[in-house]
Amino acid sequence: MGEHGASKRAKATNRKSAPEPGRAADSRSPRTAEPGTPRTAEPGTPRASKPASPRASKSESPRAAEPGTSRAAKPESRLAMVRRARRINRELAEVYPYAHPELDFRNPFELLVATVLSAQTTDLRVNQTTPALFAKYPTPEDLAAAVPEEVEELIRPTGFFRAKTKSIMGLSAALRDDFGGEVPGRLEDLVKLPGVGRKTAFVVLGNAFGVPGITVDTHFMRLARRWRWTESDDPVKIEAEVATIFPKSEWTMLSHRVIFHGRRICHARKPACGACPITHLCPSYGEGETDPEKAAKLLKYEKGGFPGQRLNPPPDYPGRPAPPLGASG
Repeated sequence: MGEHGASKRAKATNRKSAPEPGRAADSRSPRTAEPGTPRTAEPGTPRASKPASPRASKSESPRAAEPGTSRAAKPESRLAMVRRARRINRELAEVYPYAHPELDFRNPFELLVATVLSAQTTDLRVNQTTPALFAKYPTPEDLAAAVPEEVEELIRPTGFFRAKTKSIMGLSAALRDDFGGEVPGRLEDLVKLPGVGRKTAFVVLGNAFGVPGITVDTHFMRLARRWRWTESDDPVKIEAEVATIFPKSEWTMLSHRVIFHGRRICHARKPACGACPITHLCPSYGEGETDPEKAAKLLKYEKGGFPGQRLNPPPDYPGRPAPPLGASG
């Protein structure tokens, strides 16, 4: 081969091996560095940026977590939940040693009527209303024979007074006709009375007859879900699920403690998280105000230095009695 042909081949080889000006060397080049020698870019050649990995792109979003690397706590076992729930109950017993039913009553009949009247209103408003009602109609026989319009006027402050009048006069007639004027002490009998459901029945059974029961009102439902005792929003299912967590002997007082806490600290709209004594056991901490000073201003009833809900509270109640209807607090 002539000199001219060799020269052409050499030039062709040089053109293939030399990178174009300003362009990085092809990463697919068969040339490899000697073992132990780091590869370096040629002078003046910008280093090609490394494409973002899927891991990097996921971490850019604050909501996306890599599989297996979530910072969220591991799912709580059933045993751990039960232990935590029982500890909540024990600590609430220390916070509210004076927990009690917050309706004023002197006998099972008064408690039954007051509980029916408490639907869609506060126990305070019921307590302010029932003294006049029971003064005029002290027995089931008296209330069953009353003039409906007169009863309506007496219980008007509790709201839904027409429907409630029908219920309390109806249950009074049933007590007179079917139970000898006495409130029955069995769940199956109580729930047959007009206006009486399981919640009302358990209030009466637990506080007038000493029969254990779980009172699933709006406060109990809210806190049972916040504490992850249940995921249900059905009162009957919540009652059944919570009943498997606690001994039967604790059911009535557990209800009082949970309801007390819901009314005073763990409110529906603005929980006072910063003033809550059981935050270390609460998986929902942070849903409400966490600043201690701001949270303290959200406390209600005796925890906030205000009157309670009962006009005639038990002797060990640390707060002030509620004022009568029409009086300032």
